[in-house]
Amino acid sequence: MNHSVLVVDDDSSVREALAQTLELANMTPVLASAFIAAKDHISPNFEGIILSDIRMPGRDGFYLLDHARKIDPELPVILLTGEGDIPMAVRAVGQGAFDFLEKPCAPDDLLPVLQRALKTRALVLENRRLKALVESGDPAARMLIGLSEQSERLRNQVRRAAGLDVDVLVMGPQGSGVSKVAEVIHLSSTRSKAPFEKRAGSGLTVDALSDALKKAQSGSLLIDEIGQVPAETQMMLLEQLENGIGVRVIAGSTQNLQDKTDIGAFSADLYYRLEAMPVRIPSLAERPDDIPVLFRHYVAQASEQAGLTAPEISQDIVADLMIRDWPGNARALMAEAMRFALGVEDRATPVDLGLAEQMARVERSLLIQALLRTGGSASVAAEGLQLPRKTFYDKLTRHGLKAEDYRND
Repeated sequence: MNHSVLVVDDDSSVREALAQTLELANMTPVLASAFIAAKDHISPNFEGIILSDIRMPGRDGFYLLDHARKIDPELPVILLTGEGDIPMAVRAVGQGAFDFLEKPCAPDDLLPVLQRALKTRALVLENRRLKALVESGDPAARMLIGLSEQSERLRNQVRRAAGLDVDVLVMGPQGSGVSKVAEVIHLSSTRSKAPFEKRAGSGLTVDALSDALKKAQSGSLLIDEIGQVPAETQMMLLEQLENGIGVRVIAGSTQNLQDKTDIGAFSADLYYRLEAMPVRIPSLAERPDDIPVLFRHYVAQASEQAGLTAPEISQDIVADLMIRDWPGNARALMAEAMRFALGVEDRATPVDLGLAEQMARVERSLLIQALLRTGGSASVAAEGLQLPRKTFYDKLTRHGLKAEDYRND
């Protein structure tokens, strides 16, 4: 639960005293000396509550209360006064104040009210999030196609990352759909109604990043190929993330950022901050069972867009698809499906493979599936395939596979 309290009071000594009380109670004070300084914090997405003095020069606490209720009627506003004025208290509650307290207010009187307001706010925002998910359906289920265990694991990773509302690192091989997964994370989150901005990492200047962050305010910003962001911009991004920017940053990469970090080509501080919430997209080689499902989906999609009847997909075509490597992953499969739907390419096998090569590819897929199922445990995977351990390791070596690459830890 967020514990932010926007404290608005023109008296600096009062502000500092309240801030100290809140910090001792593990709450996070956000200090403002007047309405003009406070208003930028007030939004439907503000996860905290407001504690404001009533009598202030210019726009007073009642004006702030009215403004807050126009922005979000369910945002708790607690008003403070040194007057002890009962009619004023009645007026404040009548206008929608969460509560009314007299100054000076002892911590034993103040903190229970704030805690109650914070719990109320958390419940309101959670209900909104659930309602939004119900109304929009489940973007992960709708947009991330696949029946394999790997696909379900990916959808669960996306949902978890979206629900935690933290910065995310989306990793996957070329053509695996990093941008699409990033969009699903955005659409699955409480920020789904806010902007979703995309920027390429290559050549991203400090000014361009600043502009993107402004346009993505309250929403999400995808920086695709984060490993190609210039060093100066990396430093600026890290500084912005550490200061809090009101934007969820989703970093995408088809490169091994750990390797780039190890050789000093990427900021270690930025990498470890983003890597705290990783989402990994499996390659098609890791989930061959999804190839027919995805191909049929892409063919139907392309046919609908072209106003054509989807052609029949025979078992021979499926078998051909299953034995291919697909180094371009989902993007390459999508292009193949489009050509097939439009009838612009003969569906002969592009590479004439002999039986031995076809069997080798099937064997490699089975080894990968076994390692994924067992979390990279070679002994358990070998047992599941009913192979002696030495034979299993020999096959891994032959296919260029390493068990440790599939471990969960």
